[in-house]
Amino acid sequence: MTTRREFLRLSAMAAAAGCTLRASNAFAGNHDGMTYGVQLYMVRQQAPADLAGVLKRIHQIGFSQIELYPIAYNHSAAELRSIVKDSGLASDSGHFDYDTLESKIDYARQLGLKYMVCSILPQKFWGSPAGFQEAASNLNKWGKKVHDAGMQLCFHNHNYEFKQMNGTTGFDVLMKNTDPALVKLEFDLYWLTQARQDPLAMMKKYANRLVLIHLKDRVANSPVNYAPNDEQHIIELGKGSIPWPKLISQARAQGVHLAFLDQDETKLPVFESLKVNFDYLNSIKLT
Repeated sequence: MTTRREFLRLSAMAAAAGCTLRASNAFAGNHDGMTYGVQLYMVRQQAPADLAGVLKRIHQIGFSQIELYPIAYNHSAAELRSIVKDSGLASDSGHFDYDTLESKIDYARQLGLKYMVCSILPQKFWGSPAGFQEAASNLNKWGKKVHDAGMQLCFHNHNYEFKQMNGTTGFDVLMKNTDPALVKLEFDLYWLTQARQDPLAMMKKYANRLVLIHLKDRVANSPVNYAPNDEQHIIELGKGSIPWPKLISQARAQGVHLAFLDQDETKLPVFESLKVNFDYLNSIKLT
């Protein structure tokens, strides 16, 4: 029989464990002014069958935000908001396909998003400055509509935008031909590195545009390339060559407070990978 003293001892242990879990989750969710979340694309194999269950597992690991992705947009805005809220997560940002972004502005507003992110340009634009110019024109137009709806349009980079062509790059064309007030940036720091860009220098250069960052590490000494489907060099945070404490500290110093884990491919089971990444984010010291 459990004595009253033993009962109180066990209750205290359980309460302490609960406090520890909550403290750990809060620490990862808001670490020195930086909030960490997960891009839904990372669990694209699991989410269609059980979106609610997947989001709850992400929250249980300790993340506090989910960045939405089109695989979830088969739900009505009200239903998707409820699924996210019931999981314990928040969602300030969502990725949208270029070809349907304009038609999703009101849907994103109903979701309560702060940021609509153009996740990638169609491949037909990649080969010439004129292609990027056309995309820039549309991003400006859509950025105004997104702004008028109370949100902010962002562009998410890969590596294809940095390939040299006719003395320039697609990224330069986009930056020179979009309004900084209407088209902000979500820098994927892995893809910047993969394209031989210096992510620290890029963050400083585009400080007036940068509002979100994506996190995934890169195997040391990997070859540079400009193919965004080349994901074999991606690895969990802290196991590669990207200096995360320095970069995340810089982002926070510039006023960026939302960072999403976006490990496109994992050799580990995906939820195990999420936990490894979560533990690393908890371990780093921001300056």
